[in-house]
Amino acid sequence: MLLRQQIGEVLRTHRLHKGMTLRQVAGKASVALGYLSEVERGQKEVSSEILQSVAESLEVPLSLIIRQVSDRVAAVEGVYIPDTVPDEFVSEAGLVSENS
Repeated sequence: MLLRQQIGEVLRTHRLHKGMTLRQVAGKASVALGYLSEVERGQKEVSSEILQSVAESLEVPLSLIIRQVSDRVAAVEGVYIPDTVPDEFVSEAGLVSENS
C-alpha cells in the first residue's frame, strides 16, 4: 500500500462529497489541474504545503484528512488506534487535557 494512494483517495472522497470538480479545487488551491488529478489517482506525491492548500479549498481541516489517511493505513496494518489520546501521552507531551 502506498501512502500517496490513500491521500489521493481521501482527497477525492472529500471533493466528490462537496460536489466540486477537479478544476474548481485546483483553481481555489492554485494547483495545476493535471497535477491534482495525478495526486488523487495516487500517482504523485503531495507536499504538505499543497495538501494544506487543497484542504483549505475543500473547506476540510487538514487534521481530518491526515486522520482519515492514518485510519486507512492502520486498518491495512491491522492496528487499532483509539479515538482519544491516552492520558500517558498527554502528560508525557506536556499537553493539557480538557479535564485539567
